[in-house]
Amino acid sequence: MKIEILPTPAVLAHAVANRLAKALSKRGGAVLLLPVGKTAVPVYRELVRIHAAGRASFRRATTFNLDELRVPPDDPESFRSFMERRLFSKVDLPRDRIRFLRGDASDPERECARYERALARKGPADVAFVGVGVNGHVAYLEPGRSLAPRTSLVRLSASTRRGLAADGVRPVSREALSVGIETILSSRRILLVASGRRKARAVAAALEGPVTPRCPASFLSLHPRLEVFLDRGAASRLTSARRRSPPARSRRRRAPA
Repeated sequence: MKIEILPTPAVLAHAVANRLAKALSKRGGAVLLLPVGKTAVPVYRELVRIHAAGRASFRRATTFNLDELRVPPDDPESFRSFMERRLFSKVDLPRDRIRFLRGDASDPERECARYERALARKGPADVAFVGVGVNGHVAYLEPGRSLAPRTSLVRLSASTRRGLAADGVRPVSREALSVGIETILSSRRILLVASGRRKARAVAAALEGPVTPRCPASFLSLHPRLEVFLDRGAASRLTSARRRSPPARSRRRRAPA
């Protein structure tokens, strides 16, 4: 595990965008697993700037997103719409290389299975860019007794729905489709990104606490190629401002389900 602590949110976004731009240079094209949300907005803004400067191309990339609300893809509050506004419409990503969950699918189980098959054909993801919620959720895998291993219909916690409402997502869906923890962990590399003191407790639990479904993000510490990008606020509850932490194998694992 590698931890980078950056002085400001702007420097953090720049560092993560450059890391993603580097992944895009992969011969044959990169497969990216991407998030939405406040953490992603400045990263995508910086990535668009890098693209406009001619230093990153999406022409050979394929993108998958971590999750989607139970709304049609053309709903302005859908995560597909978010990605169109923030990234897809501003870069040279071919339309046929965008993969997304259909949030309003009448048969969510079948839709989730379709998505897993699509990722298996293209993947595993070269890079999974993920954030962490204030309650420790990752994607829409909420704290609980177990975590969905693969893409599934999930129920959103009250705190997550309040967070969505604070971000202006109304009405807030009580359910979503989300990739599973094993889907994320199958990625070749994971970038865990967090900004602000509100995330500090969840970050400390994920990186220094036990691996437990009570903190879904803690499972990311098991990945051999985890890169953590934090600003000073998000890192404020870590026991030390280290750039490298003990290897994941030294931590005790609990099964996700």
